[in-house]
Amino acid sequence: MVQEEEFRLREWLTEGATGLRSALKSTTSLPEGFWEHSWAAGREALLAVRSLLDAAIERTERQPKKVTKIKVEKGD
Repeated sequence: MVQEEEFRLREWLTEGATGLRSALKSTTSLPEGFWEHSWAAGREALLAVRSLLDAAIERTERQPKKVTKIKVEKGD
């Protein structure tokens, strides 16, 4: 049986950023438009992560449902 690895967002983002940085170091001159779009894409990625965090926080702040206790009497 093959066991699937758990997805780790932090490791995935770190690996991607490291790879991108490495690729950019080998490129000497990139157009200004590249940097503008790169910055915008990074911002969008952060906003996406923020939306995930906001949803997780909202779930933890929801009030628990009220529980109704029922008294059970033993029969003879």
